[in-house]
Amino acid sequence: MKKNGRKIILISVVLLVVLQFVKSERVHRPVNPQTDFLSVLKAPKEVARIVKANCYDCHSRQVDYPWYASVAPISFLIEHHVEEGIEHLNFSDWTKYTSKKAAHKLEEILEEVDEDKMPLKPYALLHGNLSDIDKKTFLDWIEAIR
Repeated sequence: MKKNGRKIILISVVLLVVLQFVKSERVHRPVNPQTDFLSVLKAPKEVARIVKANCYDCHSRQVDYPWYASVAPISFLIEHHVEEGIEHLNFSDWTKYTSKKAAHKLEEILEEVDEDKMPLKPYALLHGNLSDIDKKTFLDWIEAIR
């Protein structure tokens, strides 16, 4: 039984090492301020700080990848999560939403943040929680622009 356990550990280590040479597909596209949520809606500096710190890593093309995002298999999970986040809400291409869809996205933002569904708990654990003051500042601003 010990031999099988050692084989499994050895194979696992070899696979992890090999995975380090397989790079995730990070898509870096230039961000156009004319289509970006914060620019288009003329967000105050404090709101922009809050949104960039708590939302843009998963919902824009302005991702600030942490060091561990280069370590497989974590890199694949993070990249998948970012692509999925952008699919649901893309702050970088805000102007591509119709006015009706943009209004709906603002409603969803209000609901998700107010109910503490966003930012996701694993993200908050690694990057810090959205403070009550920042949450109120952000939600008040969203209410004001809808």
